[in-house]
Amino acid sequence: MHDEPGDLSWGQHFLGVLQGEAMWGVDVPTGDDPADGAATDLYSYFGRASETEWMVAGRAVQIIEWARTHRFCGRCATPTELLTGERAMKCPACGLMAFPRLAPEMITLVTKGHGADQEALLARGVQFRTPSYSCLAGFVEPGESLEEAVVREVREEVGIDVDNVRYWGSQPWPFPHSLMVGFHAEFAGGEITCDPNEIADANWYRRDELPALPPRISIARKLIDAWLDADVN
Repeated sequence: MHDEPGDLSWGQHFLGVLQGEAMWGVDVPTGDDPADGAATDLYSYFGRASETEWMVAGRAVQIIEWARTHRFCGRCATPTELLTGERAMKCPACGLMAFPRLAPEMITLVTKGHGADQEALLARGVQFRTPSYSCLAGFVEPGESLEEAVVREVREEVGIDVDNVRYWGSQPWPFPHSLMVGFHAEFAGGEITCDPNEIADANWYRRDELPALPPRISIARKLIDAWLDADVN
């Protein structure tokens, strides 16, 4: 998808060009449904659409929400103005500019052991909508590197230490405006002790005894599938 930033109005936002077609995000007033009841929320759309379609929908949701919540300057409360040719709001009074927010969030697959007997740590979050198990994830704190966030979040959520943290890949995650940054890490010590506010259950799993997993388009599932496909000889 090619970017050509520029908006027609507060409620219409150009997203880019996909296969020769211009894509737009439209802010629909609460209670209005242009799809005659066929509209769906982004969570429900996840796993039902192709990865590209879902990414475009996620981009639309994030940009529309950003526009809704930045109509006034955060410094002096003056109504902001959309800039032409750039994805930004600018305050005409004090000059403060607001760009779409992205919150980096690490997600990591922790493994223990080697070869065919290697195990992966999978957990079920307290807020999960389905009884599936996934990788550990958490937001990066100010002044913290991504690798430091991996070590801290794993220790906070399940009480174990990890090392050999390695970058794997990333994925936009519009809940509400995250960028998921994927890692692989190795177990370094400790016993699983779940934070009851975050994790409902966590266990070590072999390749042949996995629980229910997230949809395939998620970076969590991509991390798990890459581990499953790895050469164990």
